[in-house]
Amino acid sequence: MAFATRTRESYQQELSAIREAGLFKEERFIRSPQGADIEVEFPAGAPGKKVINLCANNYLGLSSHPEVVEAARRGLDARGYGLSSVRFICGTQDIHRQLEGKLTEFLGTEDTLLFPSCMDANAGVFEAVLTDRDVMIADRLVHASIVDGMRLCKAATDTYKHSDMKHLEQKLQEHQDKQRRLIITDGVFSMDGDLARLDEIVALAEKHDAMVFVDESHASGFIGKTGRGTHEHCGVMGKIDIVTTTLGKALGGASGGCVSGRRELVELCRQRARPYLFSNTVAPVIVSGAIKVLELISGTTERRDKLEWNTKYWREGLLKIGLDIKAGDSPIVPVMLYNAKLAQDVARDLYAEGIYVVGFFFPVVAKGQARIRTQLSAAHDQSHLDRGLAAFAKVGAKYGILGLGKNEIIEKYGA
Repeated sequence: MAFATRTRESYQQELSAIREAGLFKEERFIRSPQGADIEVEFPAGAPGKKVINLCANNYLGLSSHPEVVEAARRGLDARGYGLSSVRFICGTQDIHRQLEGKLTEFLGTEDTLLFPSCMDANAGVFEAVLTDRDVMIADRLVHASIVDGMRLCKAATDTYKHSDMKHLEQKLQEHQDKQRRLIITDGVFSMDGDLARLDEIVALAEKHDAMVFVDESHASGFIGKTGRGTHEHCGVMGKIDIVTTTLGKALGGASGGCVSGRRELVELCRQRARPYLFSNTVAPVIVSGAIKVLELISGTTERRDKLEWNTKYWREGLLKIGLDIKAGDSPIVPVMLYNAKLAQDVARDLYAEGIYVVGFFFPVVAKGQARIRTQLSAAHDQSHLDRGLAAFAKVGAKYGILGLGKNEIIEKYGA
């Protein structure tokens, strides 16, 4: 049946309502490699504008690192552009297993399996390792991809209040009749930037005979003394049963993800996980670049250490200006604005000042929790941060939000 005029008009009205509410998301077009400084076309058709990027997941500044680019180029020449197949048919090259071995060593696990993305890893892992006799108990702020993966699984689902260990223990006690209990959490929560209390979670898991799943996408490469992740930071390496993470953030910034952990669980994913079984393998060019990334970050903590310094400097600077930010130590630093239109307006004016950030609002975050999520990179120099702080001070003064807390901002602009 043709797309009926009435149907089209109903969708047009829905989109118009989003636009009129100031909630329409517009994409920016980057005309340069990813980095601390980028050239952006916005709005569409406008001349390119050089800006400082303060909202990328390029935590270690490796997305365009010359050694990574060169390694990817060599991989392209040696192993081709793509495999045109899934892994278990004829899509596995020697370099795939080489990368899996390096990830296993880096993460401190028993085995690793590559997926096209971490979203695919999260979509496939629960269904592969759990049954309808089991239960999943998730932190209420886990990433949307985890939520989607849980929906695909036949196991029972429950949640615990964010980072509330008493509530988690209560849930574990309630589900002692289940065959298996899997605690599910992010390592670093992507919207707030706070870290899971993994040491306490592991202690509860051991007490109540449960397993632990952690998504380390916003931690792998830079959280912990040597960048292994939240489990290193919390002193529980080797005690996490399932780790998922991405190659698309600190570990090169391209694409690809993995499930890593107990050997038996990883093997079940190899046998059963649908996104693994029915998706083309990660391209050789990405695998080759990722291998080089792991070599770079395993040899020195210089980039991780610089990121830590940048994060501390940026957080202290925003507080001195008088902006309301989420507390924490990670390079995810949300500037809280609470009002969706205000977040959009502030982001637009910061762009005019040469600072590229994006307003986040429902459904990306809860209603009344609109923000600008700033993210630091090892590629940023102090001069980048100083220019960013000056711009935030100027725009914050324009909107009269400097020195205001949550209630005062909501009273002024609404939630």
